Amino acid sequence: MSSGIKTTDETKLAEEIVGTLEADAVRVCSDDRDSIRFAIRSAGMKLRSIVLRRWALRRLLTDPAGPIKVEYLQRELRRAAGQRVEFAYPRKSVNVRRDLPASFAPLAHAR
Repeated sequence: MSSGIKTTDETKLAEEIVGTLEADAVRVCSDDRDSIRFAIRSAGMKLRSIVLRRWALRRLLTDPAGPIKVEYLQRELRRAAGQRVEFAYPRKSVNVRRDLPASFAPLAHAR
């Protein structure tokens, strides 16, 4: 992690993204090394948990288009509140592709 980005910056960004939901329904559930997790307690929402990966938040902090991407994430989170049980950033499919063993790399390029 670069010296210019601190854990508090990641936490502030996570709170900004999650801040679009009802404040009394959202609370920090777990704040570990790899992710920031929020628990949702609201009868009006289907959403129950939000997981934001720290490495992705760090990328958003340094991205020149970061503010636009944050607005997009806020909009996507509001939409997901009524449709999904868990919201993860980045999406879990991105994590799967990133963590593929090297033996699967030739198969991915063959397509």
